[in-house]
Amino acid sequence: MDTIAAAPPSRFNVARHLLSAHGARPGKIAYIDDSRRISYGELDALVRRCAAGLLRLGLRPEERVLVLLHDSVHFPIAFLGALYAGVVPVPVNTLLTAADYAYMLQHCHAQAVLASPALLDTARQALSLARLDVPLIVSGTPEFDALLEAPPLADAADTGADDFAFWLYSSGSTGRPKGTVHTHANLYWTAELYGKAVLDLRDDDVVFSAAKLFFAYGLGNALSFPLSVGATTVLMAERPTPAAVFRRWTEHGVTVFCGAPTGYAGMLASPDLPARSQVRLRLCSSAGEALPRDIGERFSAHFGCEIVDGLGSTEMLHIFLSNRPGDVHYGSSGRVVPGYRLRLCDEAGRDAAPGEIGDLFVSGPSAAVMYWGNREQSQRTFQGEWTRTGDKYTRDADGLYTYAGRSDDMLKVSGMYVSPFEVEATLMQHGSVLEAAVIGKPDEHGLTRTKAFVVLRPGQQASEAELKAFVKDRLAPYKYPREIEFIAELPKTATGKIQRFRLRERERA
Repeated sequence: MDTIAAAPPSRFNVARHLLSAHGARPGKIAYIDDSRRISYGELDALVRRCAAGLLRLGLRPEERVLVLLHDSVHFPIAFLGALYAGVVPVPVNTLLTAADYAYMLQHCHAQAVLASPALLDTARQALSLARLDVPLIVSGTPEFDALLEAPPLADAADTGADDFAFWLYSSGSTGRPKGTVHTHANLYWTAELYGKAVLDLRDDDVVFSAAKLFFAYGLGNALSFPLSVGATTVLMAERPTPAAVFRRWTEHGVTVFCGAPTGYAGMLASPDLPARSQVRLRLCSSAGEALPRDIGERFSAHFGCEIVDGLGSTEMLHIFLSNRPGDVHYGSSGRVVPGYRLRLCDEAGRDAAPGEIGDLFVSGPSAAVMYWGNREQSQRTFQGEWTRTGDKYTRDADGLYTYAGRSDDMLKVSGMYVSPFEVEATLMQHGSVLEAAVIGKPDEHGLTRTKAFVVLRPGQQASEAELKAFVKDRLAPYKYPREIEFIAELPKTATGKIQRFRLRERERA
């Protein structure tokens, strides 16, 4: 495959690679969290001590350790320490229940758990439910300090580029989360093909990601990308509310911010939105869901800073379809990232015609190996060199891809496809609408009709008739929502994706 970066050697440990990428600048600040900052030299020593400490616990190569940590310096230390030792870290969503963690503990056969203090009780409950007796080490405690007091491991484990490195669990928005298995090379490839080649991150950047480190998008934004170029990264344990994000922007001089559409919408609606002169932003990125045109345009108009929107997935680790700095087309996901290939297929598996909605497949070097212990889903998603994304897209003659929705969210109305996202994006162009979600609802004859759930901006009003007319004026007549319900909040995953299936369940109840 034609890529813009050299492949890593066959014997390759990505933690060793990232620790050495900063060059001879051990005093440069690598991380700033809510209570401390550490240099690249300190990070190197702490990672190698953590690696030695994990091995001293009795963990062996390729055994899993569950990483239940909030975003602080302890996360990169633990994650990279495990990789350095050849142990497989499994970062998990910090907003789940004890039952969720019990399932993951059993599923990945974890041999240890690293947890934040606020999650100690939940972790204990999970271990009890899973009936596991493995070490539980809490960050900031003497036990965790002892883990980091072992003599530093002299060298990284002799791992291969294609060896199992870490797992990420899918969000589980449509069922049990799937354990997605990634290799050492995968982190290298996303940093090379996107962090460097598209975002053009630099060593003088200060990077801050609202997406947490347990999320594939956040893992690139706040770990592999900045470490690969020697940048400084700001970490925040709390929820990324507009006020919390603005505080980090202004206090730390953030130059590159990575967020999601929901967050950008909330920030633009906030009365505390800082002025352009108060921030140093030079570039922003967005993923998780397609960025509505209106949000991108209003953000750029206010800050004079582009939002580079792209599509990625847990299975591909990061973004493979993207706009680019200086070539942003709001309302689209941009073009294929060099180093990847894309296909759009119609219902018969043939290449979709320009402008025709098709299922998106991607091929590239950062693809996961499989879903652990799930042969059926693995075969459905990983089809030879191609990975099925589960997204519907159209492509125009210029190679720009426009999101049409998730494959399981697409609607057929009057025999024609309707993209929920297209209707949602149109509704959000109305000045009173903050967020919208569209689903299909059977009428009394069993025919599918569109229904929209709308969240209004604070202090704004709009009628159902007004919004219907607004959409009719902008889209084909069959696409406008036949019913609109105003609600206070949309159901979402921990990573900000709208859970339309929850809205469908609500309608059936």
